[in-house]
Amino acid sequence: MNSEDGGQTPQRDQLGPEQDASLGPTPPSGVRSSTEPPSGDRNRRTGLLLAAALAVVVALVAIIALASGGESTPLAGPVTDTTATAEADAGDTGEQIVAPQDVTAAALAALPQSTTFTTVTGAPADPAPTARTSGRIVHPTTTVAVFAAPGSAPIAALPPQQHFAELATDTKVPVIAEQPGWAQVLLPSRPNGSTGWVYLEDPAVTTEHSRYRIAVDREHFALTLFENDAQIGRWTIGVGKAGAVTPAGRTFVLSSILEDHPTFSPVVLPLGAHSDTHTTFGGGPGTVGIHTWPTATVFGQASSDGCVRIPPDALDVISTTVPLGSVVDIT
Repeated sequence: MNSEDGGQTPQRDQLGPEQDASLGPTPPSGVRSSTEPPSGDRNRRTGLLLAAALAVVVALVAIIALASGGESTPLAGPVTDTTATAEADAGDTGEQIVAPQDVTAAALAALPQSTTFTTVTGAPADPAPTARTSGRIVHPTTTVAVFAAPGSAPIAALPPQQHFAELATDTKVPVIAEQPGWAQVLLPSRPNGSTGWVYLEDPAVTTEHSRYRIAVDREHFALTLFENDAQIGRWTIGVGKAGAVTPAGRTFVLSSILEDHPTFSPVVLPLGAHSDTHTTFGGGPGTVGIHTWPTATVFGQASSDGCVRIPPDALDVISTTVPLGSVVDIT
């Protein structure tokens, strides 16, 4: 993780070594619930984000009531859809679903995994990095293939979990475009803005929805939290300084890590973006994160090595409200 100020940050606050892509995920010591905010049940450093809530299963004919609480009240997380949605959409439009190329188990295992530690060559760039998304999120329950385009050759494998040394959280990636049976998603790997297409008809692919969006305005040192289109919080922040700027574009909340003995922030929210300056940082892969800082003098200026520094009250709201996979717009 692109934690702050080089030697001031202990090694403990960085991401661990890269996982072996060919081995796939290992049993995690703790897993985020797919329907809770990132820190609704925070894991300790020895076990990330204990799964404390069951996934919400909603019938297709049900009416979903989106309850809205106060800014500091933890709110319900994303609602699990079913892949039947893509079938229904295709039926409504009369468009035919493009079949994916066949990917054997051996071929899938040979593909590079898309994680915060990897680079996926050939991944399409985000075609509209300032555009709004629908809030839809994809979560693979097993490793699935990622394609450059519907019907094209696979370019990567998207694992069901993202691993940070001994820690793990479910892989949740935002949808930025759709066509019948397919979703284009942002990837957690380098280069920044990498995307790929996931086949929604795969039974291992589930979808959810987040009504939250984070907007980071680097010029005005402001972070705004939206629920649907309503602003529910705004704070003065610190961003990357000259030579280590916070990268612009669409990214997303990749994970949520709680430290037993924090030195600068009780919770760190890694994003699906990386520093363009630091290919590694403090033992990690240069992942950009959102976190707080012990002194308020860092807010309202370019003060970090690329991360987004936010006040403690902002971290309390965001870490208990915004689900994994929610979009973060950085301008």
